[in-house]
Amino acid sequence: MNLTISGHHLEVTPAIRDYVSDKLDRVKRHFDHVINVTVIMQVEKLVHKVEATLHVRGHDFHAHSEDGNMYAAIDLLADKLDRQIVRHKEKSGDVHQGEGGLKRQPTESPAEA
Repeated sequence: MNLTISGHHLEVTPAIRDYVSDKLDRVKRHFDHVINVTVIMQVEKLVHKVEATLHVRGHDFHAHSEDGNMYAAIDLLADKLDRQIVRHKEKSGDVHQGEGGLKRQPTESPAEA
């Protein structure tokens, strides 16, 4: 997973970089096929904004969060991305499950008919 972190009007310290990577590891724990993550952090007056774009094969996810504290904004962002990834994984994993396919339908033999 390639992780790119940039800051607008903000210096990205090693502590913030480690915190973001730890939070995004939770996303990777749910879905291994993450190719690239781009995180942009901004400070406008007293509002800390964080946005991220997560690229997996065939799909891109985008999340945005704002808070008065940078760490709280990162937490909200990680929660949003995690929910999107779990929803995507559930949708893509539901194919051919259960008794819905034609191969799973009971067949009648000619003697029973």
